[in-house]
Amino acid sequence: MTHHEQREIRYAYEFERRVKACFIGAGGHAYRNVYPALRYAPVELIGICDLDLSRAQKFARLFGAERAYTDHRAMLEREKPELVFLVTSYNPDGRVQATDLALDALAAGAHVWMEKPTAASLAEIEALRAASAKAGRLVMTGLKKTFFPTIEKLKDLIGSPEFGRLTSLNVRYPQSLPPPRDRSDLVKMQSFLDHIYHPGAILHFLGGPMERASYEWEATTGAAVTNVRFKSGAIGSLHFASGQSGSSIFERVEIIGEGSNAIVDNGSRLTWYRKAALPSYGRAASFIQPDDKAALLFEPEHSLGQLYNNNLFYLGYVQEILHLTDAILDGKPFTKGTLEAAYEIMKLFEFFRSAEAGVTVTL
Repeated sequence: MTHHEQREIRYAYEFERRVKACFIGAGGHAYRNVYPALRYAPVELIGICDLDLSRAQKFARLFGAERAYTDHRAMLEREKPELVFLVTSYNPDGRVQATDLALDALAAGAHVWMEKPTAASLAEIEALRAASAKAGRLVMTGLKKTFFPTIEKLKDLIGSPEFGRLTSLNVRYPQSLPPPRDRSDLVKMQSFLDHIYHPGAILHFLGGPMERASYEWEATTGAAVTNVRFKSGAIGSLHFASGQSGSSIFERVEIIGEGSNAIVDNGSRLTWYRKAALPSYGRAASFIQPDDKAALLFEPEHSLGQLYNNNLFYLGYVQEILHLTDAILDGKPFTKGTLEAAYEIMKLFEFFRSAEAGVTVTL
């Protein structure tokens, strides 16, 4: 199955077998994007935990969970879930709360789906790897960008005869990199850690492991441009376009192959420029290419009450949860949002924390 093939979505009540799950966290992001996605997944929500009991109880009523808790350990012990969802925040020292919660869930014998970021250091991801292996349970980070239908389509193009191998790629994302004096402070790096997972996930998903990188930094906005060489031999750039307008398209991804390229704007509009020669220079009267060489445009219509024009789907929230529940229920391979992918993204985070501008660093 290619990444972009249509999947017939089932509603939660239509599944014969559902995964018993608990959810830790009752915040705004979870309310908007993660709990609603469970309507399309084989998940039976049995417990919700939040430090605010009344909030946990309200979420339990809204989303059909049986019980509410303020103590996650008590919930894990009583409910014995197969799967735990984690959508939480940061500790006062800037560490990711979900990292320790994931270790507790693994120790209780549960699989884990956790919202990014996975952790605040490479060492913590190593600890999660070890705990996952010891428990024999899966840990998935919600790398939603790798489940965008448009980004999955880019992945399918790479290596196809019509596109060729990946030679270069560019990811543009409006993130600010704090000044060098602040980069050793996890609290001051919190926004950067929170968001590096998005462009980092795309870079790794499309380009594979990175070999080396260097960057230049702009002090007024914190914008940065990073050059990357991938182990495959491809090259790439990561543009932190801090300073762009709030009315601008948010992000752009471009992949270039061998005579073909494709661009995704705003996550939901993909233009594929198929292999075609330039019209005769100085002689061509028309820019219209033959139909079999013309560009292809993919974008959703927004007239119908379809699943694909719901942000739960074109932003990949439902698909990432299904990716994990498929693995749990069917023993299917689990290939995206892995701890290995999180480790590669954390390498990028550590690079920005420690490297000086203009210096090439082996990752």
